[in-house]
Amino acid sequence: MKFENLRTEMITAMKAHDKERKEVISGLVSAAKKIAIDEGTREDISDEQVDRAVSKELRTAKEQLESCPAEREDLKKEYAFRVSVIEEFAPKMMSEEEIEAELKANYLDVLETKNKGQIMKTVMPAFKGKADGKMIQQVVAKLIG
Repeated sequence: MKFENLRTEMITAMKAHDKERKEVISGLVSAAKKIAIDEGTREDISDEQVDRAVSKELRTAKEQLESCPAEREDLKKEYAFRVSVIEEFAPKMMSEEEIEAELKANYLDVLETKNKGQIMKTVMPAFKGKADGKMIQQVVAKLIG
């Protein structure tokens, strides 16, 4: 996702007086800026950095929703709203089938070692930002198990 698109969406939400949506998108803009500053690219925020920031914020929001006590309906509603807004900007993640096909096509030699730690260390950089780590782990376990 382009950083400018994110900022445009934030401005649109401001103009529409949609305070809650604006706050969520503003958080995404801030997270992307923080990653860029940490990596020394303050002036030129890449799409990959924005995607990483959005993915991280989505993970955090989902964890908040999952760990929220059942009796706190107000918080559950707020967290669910955050998740739904962030998902609009989240990069499309690979499906289990796509991960399996990629592993079989490009990592057969590593899979044959049956060393899960070594396999994960080798394949994770290729899937960074494209697939969920837990999903990759499950697919690897299925393939070597």
